[in-house]
Amino acid sequence: MLKVIPLGGLGEIGLNMMVFEYGETLFIVDAGLMFPEDYMLGVDYVIPDMTYIRENKKRVTGIVLTHAHEDHIGALPYLLKEINVPVFGTPFTLGVVRHKLEEYDLIHSAALHEVLPGETLKLGPFEIEFIRVAHSVVDGVGLAINTPLGLIVHTGDFKISYSDIDNMSTDVNTFAKCGEKGVLALLSDSTNVEREGYTISSQEIGNKLARITEDSTGRIVIALFASNINRIQRIVNIAEARGKKIVFNGRSVEIAVNIASKLGYLTVPTGMEIDIDQINDFPDNEIIIVTTGSQGEPMSALARMADGTHKKIKIKKGDTVVLSSKFIPGNERAITNIINTLYKCGADVIYEKISEIHVSGHAFQEELKLMINLTKPKYFIPVHGEYRHLILHARLARQIGISGENILIAENGDIIEFDKRGARVQESFTTGRILIDGKGVGDVGRSVLKERRTLSEEGLVVVNLAFDEETGIVVYGPEIVSRGFVFGAETGHLLEDAQCVILEIVEEIDPEVTDRISIIRSKIRSALRQYFYFTIGRRPVIMPFILEV
Repeated sequence: MLKVIPLGGLGEIGLNMMVFEYGETLFIVDAGLMFPEDYMLGVDYVIPDMTYIRENKKRVTGIVLTHAHEDHIGALPYLLKEINVPVFGTPFTLGVVRHKLEEYDLIHSAALHEVLPGETLKLGPFEIEFIRVAHSVVDGVGLAINTPLGLIVHTGDFKISYSDIDNMSTDVNTFAKCGEKGVLALLSDSTNVEREGYTISSQEIGNKLARITEDSTGRIVIALFASNINRIQRIVNIAEARGKKIVFNGRSVEIAVNIASKLGYLTVPTGMEIDIDQINDFPDNEIIIVTTGSQGEPMSALARMADGTHKKIKIKKGDTVVLSSKFIPGNERAITNIINTLYKCGADVIYEKISEIHVSGHAFQEELKLMINLTKPKYFIPVHGEYRHLILHARLARQIGISGENILIAENGDIIEFDKRGARVQESFTTGRILIDGKGVGDVGRSVLKERRTLSEEGLVVVNLAFDEETGIVVYGPEIVSRGFVFGAETGHLLEDAQCVILEIVEEIDPEVTDRISIIRSKIRSALRQYFYFTIGRRPVIMPFILEV
């Protein structure tokens, strides 16, 4: 029996991780993270629950990576701490992975193996062919997975584009050959299923950027996703055609440019790139700065340029700032804030709501239809997307001839089984998300998040009180300290009255009562909660600290 088990990425954007299993062999496709949702206060990022892998680690033969985005490789360091198995990926993907593993001090123990598009990898009974796909990062691949029960095609993140630089277009011929051989199941990217038509050409974006540089009389600052090497190459080509100098600034951009240049995916003519310290040696209209911060990240290079805290560059009147990326849901407020700040600095700002200066790396509806028609699968399984994306992608498949009974909608933890009788979604096992907070892995759960939310919304009240151990008489306090609750100078009477509430409780409990301190602590917490809600309508966290001296 062949099993396909999604551990992340089905029913959500990000956290992509999937297990393929046959007999005693198991391999993993991708190990991604997602960034925290609004309610996950203090959390740095989220990774998939790896319990299933941990329980079956002796059978894991390898990890196959489709491309170098965080939602596909971000959890890899945590996975390699659980299982030390070979990792397979294309050169740029592994270049980014190497840098990531160095940060986690795992690079010396990791076994990284490069596989080029068109090459085949064998893991037990599986033969996996890498198929080049166009995406918003170079060296992305889909997978043709030959199994004992038939051919499974996994598209990875893809779009079908015919204008990308240096043969980075989706290899439709190989996908079509898979269709001719016979595809048991197609697992296809659902991220942009809501978008009609086709993705716009990358060449169109290049033409738009070229016109912007032609019309600008000052410096041009272009903020984008660091992994978008194709976009960076187009900017370099524009700079070369117009005799401009280019500066790469921002840690992630500098890392990506360095990796891509070493591997030959990015070519910068000799003498074009200048150091950040040389900017003032050239006229403003000869400078293009490629940087990070297109999502309004507060510590990004662009944000520091805008608020004047960048050591070398400050946005000024006459600059043209291009945010060459889409607004990722949840980042809208941060992005609009930085746009407003840039305008205050005197810059002209160009972003997606006023000009098409970004193209998605995920296929639109017509491209999704084409992928189904190329591969002609018996079974269709939508992947990579929230639940509505999966449903809409299933409807799209039905429109072009896939029968409803051969469309399998699965979520994280479901087991998709294939055998000689057919395919089905079987009972699921419990899976979920692991929260990463600093160096803590999984030590922040629902109760901690609830406490953080309460603290953030209602504040904290600390009561300090000390009793004489022999007499039970109060020798210190009650002292009340609040944080994030009220401003003491303005509402001093509130805290003074709260002290009276505490003293009344103390007087009610006879010194001879067994476990007196615990009872007083409990009653203080309950009484103050009621008192504050009655007087001011708030429910702060109450923390009584009581000592016997």
